[in-house]
Amino acid sequence: MDVAGVATALRAEARRTNERRLLVLAGDREACYDAADRALDAAEIDREATTLVGTGWLDCERVGPKRAGRLLGTTRECVVLDCHADFRPNAVGRIVGAVDGGGLFVLLMPSLDDFSDCRTDFDRTLAVPPADLEAVTGRFRRRFVGTLLDHPGIAVVDVDGETGTVERDGLTHPAPRLPDEPPEPPDDHAFPAKAYDACLTGDQMAVVRAFEALRDDDSPTAVVAEADRGRGKSSAAGIAAGALAAEGTDVLVTAPEYRSAREVFVRAKALLESLGRTIETDRDPPREIRLRGEGRVRFEKPTAAADLPGDPDAVFVDEAAALSVRLLERFLSARRVAFTTTVHGYEGAGRGFSVRFRDRLAETDHEVTETRLDEPIRYAPGDPVETWAFRALLLDARPPVEQVVADADPDSVAYRALPPDDLLADETLLREAFGLLVLAHYRTEPDDLARLLDAPNLAVRALTHGNHVVAVALLAREGNLPADLREHMYEGGRVRGNMLPDVLTSQLRDEAAGISQGMRVMRIATHHAVRSRGLGSHLLGDIRAEFEDDLDWLGVGYGATPELLDFWRENGYRAIQLSTTRNDTSGEYSALMLDPLTESGADLRDRHARWFVSRFASMLADPLRDADPDVVRALLRSVEAPVSLELSAWDWRAVAASAYGPGQYNSAPRPFRRVALKYFVDCAAAASENSEAAAGESVPSSRDSTRLSTREERLLVRKVLQAHPWERVADELGFHSTGQCMRALGEAYQPLVDAYGDEAAETEKRRYTD
Repeated sequence: MDVAGVATALRAEARRTNERRLLVLAGDREACYDAADRALDAAEIDREATTLVGTGWLDCERVGPKRAGRLLGTTRECVVLDCHADFRPNAVGRIVGAVDGGGLFVLLMPSLDDFSDCRTDFDRTLAVPPADLEAVTGRFRRRFVGTLLDHPGIAVVDVDGETGTVERDGLTHPAPRLPDEPPEPPDDHAFPAKAYDACLTGDQMAVVRAFEALRDDDSPTAVVAEADRGRGKSSAAGIAAGALAAEGTDVLVTAPEYRSAREVFVRAKALLESLGRTIETDRDPPREIRLRGEGRVRFEKPTAAADLPGDPDAVFVDEAAALSVRLLERFLSARRVAFTTTVHGYEGAGRGFSVRFRDRLAETDHEVTETRLDEPIRYAPGDPVETWAFRALLLDARPPVEQVVADADPDSVAYRALPPDDLLADETLLREAFGLLVLAHYRTEPDDLARLLDAPNLAVRALTHGNHVVAVALLAREGNLPADLREHMYEGGRVRGNMLPDVLTSQLRDEAAGISQGMRVMRIATHHAVRSRGLGSHLLGDIRAEFEDDLDWLGVGYGATPELLDFWRENGYRAIQLSTTRNDTSGEYSALMLDPLTESGADLRDRHARWFVSRFASMLADPLRDADPDVVRALLRSVEAPVSLELSAWDWRAVAASAYGPGQYNSAPRPFRRVALKYFVDCAAAASENSEAAAGESVPSSRDSTRLSTREERLLVRKVLQAHPWERVADELGFHSTGQCMRALGEAYQPLVDAYGDEAAETEKRRYTD
């Protein structure tokens, strides 16, 4: 059998079973393209329904490897991926789901024996300075080849030579399938019958029926629809959105990117047209569908949509697992909201939705309807290519089951390094560790698996309980950069994989920031069954002990929330920066924190903490005016730097007169800001002293009487540091009037005047209190 014969047989079996098959053509690149051309002809593949992802030439649509995401949500008869020019795990994850039942997924690869030694553009992204490309290993490629040679439904042909050599024919010879019964629509449906006629499976009908709960405006309602990739959840959401719009509902749709929600709009438009409704669209495919009279379906990016612009009647959050829990929580202010998400797959590998957000949703007043799609739409259940993709990319990686780790605590766990070779040799260990890393971040991707196995700057550390992973951290070594690279960064150039030195050098103008060497905690996660037992802190403590004689600092950068800021502060990390732009996906400002291990590391942290304190008040009054006041409070409690008030006698009289007499904040905001900043940063020192006291050390307690209430601290942030109008601050913090808000601000400054005021402040105070 030659290439043509293999392709013909694979295609016939794929059609007969409504499954996909994978054809690997391995060898010289030009020979691979020639073989692919013959294979497509022999298998009678429609070239107009074929896409080549690569830089070569076939008579079909072509997409560059970096633009493989264009295939998300599309359906193709065949997709050909050229792994010679570049090999990106994300590209595999993006495009494999686009192949329809009865179709072929074709990989063009170098010789499988040589594949692990090949290096392409993606591998260059793993060569983080000061390491070079030679330091990048081929473990992921070796594992990838192993899955190709191990799974059913995968044919492998060595195309070098005149006729080529068929190493595997890929045929599974399955038993004949019983014909599927057409799905029956529910008897008691409120959406139009045509909405159910548009469904392809019984699962899809059930989900559309569940979305009918969004018609009820009497009480807060939420619908959660989960599915593996290719089950038609976005189509079901689109059908429901169209049915709601037909009733006059204003439907707001959001997703990490429009392309993720494209199918929602395509299906909504098709349904409305089938109902004979007159519609207007802004483009094709549309981002807004308007009906004459009332009703529309419109798209907004997540961070904008979370503000519920235009006060929509219903909100659909598609690919919700790819958004941060903090951002998802903002959508709960909508009375009618639906969350649809991929359980396993490229679009939403993060488990923050299924584990953390569900807990938050259960605490709300929303009546929650849960539904799930299991039956594939594009291909038959049990499709071998789907099974292969899940394993090859660890799309279904998950932590150990709860029962085996339920009694884990700091006394029962062991600290362990997980070198890549150990992970590669133990599939269970790899799946547990990577499953927890997926849990730690809302956007873990297949590329991250390759980074974990091959990048020379990464390391994995874990806590194990009975040989099962209960906590894991992914670490990135940064810094130790030569002078020419530091100069390159300082002048605006990017240096891969050195996030902290990069920000400190290019944005904060510290050319010496890349001299010292540190380890950044990229991600850290604890098994959800054993949270709040101190395991995350225990892991960080063990990491610190391991590297304290080897590195200058430990660092971290993350989307700032009060809870996370407190967690990192309690573990010895101190804030040195808050970004001035929000992350488009998480909606958070990013905090950078350092924990020094040497004198050099302490000098790096201290100088940036000083610079941060010197500029932060002005940042809050301009680019950070909308920052959450609780984030600001927690952040300033995480700063360790001296704050010099440097106030004149006149400044102190103005502050003291506002606190104890007829003075007004509006006449002299500057000294109020300095005092507020001093207070918040001193809270960090007080917290540190309290920790020492808990350890049995004698510390002063003079700051205890200075501590303000939570409401007073928020007042200082919103009015004094962020300079919001009195009316807005009074409304946000629940004051009856602006006058009451002004008086509260004066009263909040009384203990601060007492703690920090000089003789001029004391003299001014006595005029009104004696």
